[in-house]
Amino acid sequence: MSKLLIVGTVAFDAIETPFGKTDKILGGAGTYIGLSASQFDVDSAVVSVVGDDFPQKYLDLLTNNNINIDGIEIIKGGKTFFWSGRYHNDLNTRDTLDTQLNVLADFKPVVPSAYKDADIVMLGNLHPLVQLSVLEQIENPKLVVLDTMNFWMDNTWDDLLKVIEKVDVITINDEEARQLSGEHSLVKAARKINALGPDYVVIKKGEHGALLFHEEEIFFAPALPLEEVFDPTGAGDTFAGGFAGYLAKTEDISFENMKNAIIYGSNLASFCVEKFGTERMQELSAADVQERLEEFKKLTQFEIEII
Repeated sequence: MSKLLIVGTVAFDAIETPFGKTDKILGGAGTYIGLSASQFDVDSAVVSVVGDDFPQKYLDLLTNNNINIDGIEIIKGGKTFFWSGRYHNDLNTRDTLDTQLNVLADFKPVVPSAYKDADIVMLGNLHPLVQLSVLEQIENPKLVVLDTMNFWMDNTWDDLLKVIEKVDVITINDEEARQLSGEHSLVKAARKINALGPDYVVIKKGEHGALLFHEEEIFFAPALPLEEVFDPTGAGDTFAGGFAGYLAKTEDISFENMKNAIIYGSNLASFCVEKFGTERMQELSAADVQERLEEFKKLTQFEIEII
């Protein structure tokens, strides 16, 4: 079985949407990626940092989902990273109300020795220098996947380019792809990003699905139309976790198999948005996932009659 190493925040969120608001709840890119990847029963570990204000029950939740937490450092007397945001009525835009880096400000990741030979590395949204530090500790990964965002493009451009140069797959949304490439056309944007280093470019379009680019090949996966979306927080991370988890489980990193990985990622992300925070991902069953995959199949498979 392939080993999957996940790097990302394990954190607190406070979320407000048109459907309600939460107090401090479990969040963080590393958390969402880990819970999503755990659906594939792979050997995974999360590298992150928390303060001693982080509840043991949240660490137990990760462990109970077969996620190794040896790489999660607990800083005594420290406070855990906290993010608070408010979504607009369309749920596609949001305002950050508060960001407290806390222990994340001085985070120096240490990869557990048992995962230095990880086959797949999933670099969740974090400072590019932290991501680079992790890559320097990994021996010979078969695939490195990077998730990043416009904040790092605005503030750490040069460092971000150094990371992008070293990864095989980059996953970003359409707005970020345009910012990174300077191109409005997503096809042209993907080609320019491809030239920066990654062999594969995944562009997430939220409720409008996701695109996968590799050389001259393009694949599009729709998003499942949902009756209700309560909270989009973590959907992109859940997508990335499903994508990386599926590849780790199948041990096949070909373009053809990445098409399946995109569908699995989209499928899991569709659950994430149905409740606040990680709540839906915590209660997700294999039967739920299978049933919705069948819905995806009906949505995407049809014969075109040539007349």
